[in-house]
Parts: sequence; C-alpha cells; structure tokens
Amino acid sequence: MKTSLLAIALTATALAGSAADAQSKGDWTFGLGLGYVSPKSDNGTLAGAESHVGDNARPTLTFEYFFADNWGVEVLGALPFKHNINIDGVGKADTLQLPPVVSLQYHFVNSSSVTPFLGAGLNYTTFWDTDSALGDVDIDDSWGLALHAGLDYAIDERHSIRTDVRWIDIDSDVKLNGGKIGTAHIDPWVFGVSYIWKF
Repeated sequence: MKTSLLAIALTATALAGSAADAQSKGDWTFGLGLGYVSPKSDNGTLAGAESHVGDNARPTLTFEYFFADNWGVEVLGALPFKHNINIDGVGKADTLQLPPVVSLQYHFVNSSSVTPFLGAGLNYTTFWDTDSALGDVDIDDSWGLALHAGLDYAIDERHSIRTDVRWIDIDSDVKLNGGKIGTAHIDPWVFGVSYIWKF
C-alpha cells in the first residue's frame, strides 16, 4: 500500500503540464490534518535482539510560504506521536517524539483541479518521556533527510484537500541505564490528509 500511494503521487507529477501558476510568489498556505507514522518493519538490534517500533497517528499542522511562483518552503509540525518499542525476548518501552520537517517544494502546474508536488528537506526528531520496566531508557535526537510527494485537490481558489506521503530518515542511538544498547533505525513512511487554506 505504501509503495502504491507513492507511485500514484509520482505518476501524477510526471503527467502534469504547465498551463498556469499553481501558486504565486508571496502566497501562504496553512494546513490542518492527520498524519499516520509507520516505521519500517526492521528497526535494528537493541540489547542483542530485534526491535520493532509501532505505528501511531496524530493531528498535524503545515505552513508554506511561496518565495517564487510554484516554489515554497514548508514547515511541518504535529502533536507528539507515541510509539511502542518492543525488543524481542527482552522487554518494551513507550516514548513520545516530535518530527518537525522543513522542506523545499515545487508545485507542478496543470489544467485540472489536481496539483501534484514534490519536496525534499531536513527533519529533526526529538524523543522524551520514555518509559520502560527495563530501567532508564534514553533515545537520542536525530537529524535526517525527508522526502515528500502529494496531491492538492482544489475546492475553490482558496481551499483544497491534500493527500501526501513522506519518507523520513530517523536513526537514533538508544541507551539503557547510561550504556548504549544499539541504534534504532525507524525510517518511517508518513501518510497524511489535510485541509489547506491559501492566503
């Protein structure tokens, strides 16, 4: 399903034409939606055992400023995501994380009400309030690449519905009682739907 959604977004982008400006220089957009974070299936070895990071969904916010026609800088924010981390045969932990992303994006132009876009940027993920019966678990913050693709379905000149998918590179060292027990390779896909206002 993840591969199919990304393929749809990329195919629509490839088919886009160039009839008129999708967004004009100086425009702002604000989006309110829901993001579903789905880490990859193999999350690395912790304490000598395979680890698995669970999925989670939370409300999201986006702001985008168009510094040139069709070119924007977007900031993604969200309420804290909560993830369960299971270490096979060892134990589990619960943690909160925030993964804000700043992306450079290009919105393709076409003659329909559907506008595809592509983006790439930088992610910073911070973890806190980690709880585990194993002891004091600490997960380091992470910096990584973030890729973005999506479609805007115009309702009118100022409003649209957005569906999008992101891939974020998140790799964090994990410590138990002060000693490193491995690196969690989370690298999630993030699927989103949101309502967009243009100003």
